[in-house]
Amino acid sequence: MKARELTVDGALEFTPRVFPDERGLFLSPFQEEAFTEAHGAPLFRVAQTNHSVSRRGVVRGIHYTVTPPGTAKYVYCARGKALDVVVDIRAGSPTFGRWDSVLMDQRDHRATYLPVGVGHAFVALEDDTVMAYLLSESYVAEHELALSVLDPALGLPLPRDTEPVLSERDRAAPTLAEARERGLLPEYDRCQEIERGRLTDTPALPR
Repeated sequence: MKARELTVDGALEFTPRVFPDERGLFLSPFQEEAFTEAHGAPLFRVAQTNHSVSRRGVVRGIHYTVTPPGTAKYVYCARGKALDVVVDIRAGSPTFGRWDSVLMDQRDHRATYLPVGVGHAFVALEDDTVMAYLLSESYVAEHELALSVLDPALGLPLPRDTEPVLSERDRAAPTLAEARERGLLPEYDRCQEIERGRLTDTPALPR
């Protein structure tokens, strides 16, 4: 498995080796040895797995979790094709405001690791696109927030040939600047503290 550091601090892309034969193919989307070598620590304890199905043009995000508790994610595309996007929304981060994207398809089968505190979005590029997630924390509705994926200051790489299909919540979400003014963004140092604690099985105490 190949690993690549993304533009957003702490975010990683993984590309597994694919083994095709006359029956189909086999691959391993997550491999602890490769993750540990790239990240420096084993993957978090998985508290929940998610599975979404989207038609072409659906955009989900930018979503993030209040920190604390914070949530780290490992994401891959189990079917179809998607553009996965990570956005650094952590106030004080050396890469604050930057984003990077990973094309997820059924040829390279890439996966993305999103550290605690970053924003996540994806665009389904084909009908019946399935995205699978490993999460470090269970879903709690009141902890989940959103930013505008259409924020012109971010300039995310949304396809121009398709009108984005957004939920009402995502369409009404604030821009990055508005969220920062309201004090809604995670703090980079706190995210780092939580991430280190999560990955070493010694969670940081809430403040």
